Amino acid sequence: MSRRREHLPTRPTWRCAVCGIAWPCSAAKLRLLAEYRHDRAALTVYLATLQAEAADQLAALDHATRPVDLTDRFVSWARPRG
Repeated sequence: MSRRREHLPTRPTWRCAVCGIAWPCSAAKLRLLAEYRHDRAALTVYLATLQAEAADQLAALDHATRPVDLTDRFVSWARPRG
């Protein structure tokens, strides 16, 4: 039986360990939305925490990373829709 690899971030680059694109990738977003489907506020807090960690690590690697880009990447997509 083959084991599926999870789409998790690699640190300090914050790229997906499976597909190599900027994390959270589409597969990670879908997994997180399913996992937190009953508590979107908790998902937003979790992602904001990861965003802060990523900001520190990415700034050490590349000073061109802007906080607004990370907000869109980490948090904006997960906010509840009205």
